[in-house]
Amino acid sequence: MVIVMRHLIASLVAAHMIAASQPPSYTIDAIRLLNRGGFKVVVVTSQAGVAHGSVTEEFLSEVHGVITERVAEAGGRIDSFYYCPHHPHAAVEKYRTECDCRKPKPGMILNAARDLSLDLSRSFTIGDRWRDIEMGIAAGTKGVLVETGYGKTEAPRRPAHLPPVPVVANLIDATSLILRKSGV
Repeated sequence: MVIVMRHLIASLVAAHMIAASQPPSYTIDAIRLLNRGGFKVVVVTSQAGVAHGSVTEEFLSEVHGVITERVAEAGGRIDSFYYCPHHPHAAVEKYRTECDCRKPKPGMILNAARDLSLDLSRSFTIGDRWRDIEMGIAAGTKGVLVETGYGKTEAPRRPAHLPPVPVVANLIDATSLILRKSGV
């Protein structure tokens, strides 16, 4: 199971920076339901802020730790985080590269599959941008676009090269769809 939760990462980075409270309850509910359904939950995210020098990898690791703790405190589990710190026009030279992990390329998902022994043909990518879905399809997963974050404006603009995928309101609806399709 692969989940692309761009909006979760963004809200929790902001929450961490201003010491705010928990992420939306439906996010943790969705993670718990997926865990109970036997799915591994993996967060993959492009982090151009690292490439541009506005965020360090150490800070990003700290944020992932906070997210992991908050989800665990609520009874859920994120199995792993994968991020791409690269950008072809990065201000920080060591991150200035064309890589195989920057969305829509599938490198982060392929690394997760290798590291966690995931069956990508039975996995799903949930995202709020078509490039999230494109990344998942390139890796061999099924896609679900959520209308939270950028999804509302992205939904009507599906690129012609991508097959139709379900479009749902939010992460809990995506979770419900995945559990139904998987017979869980």
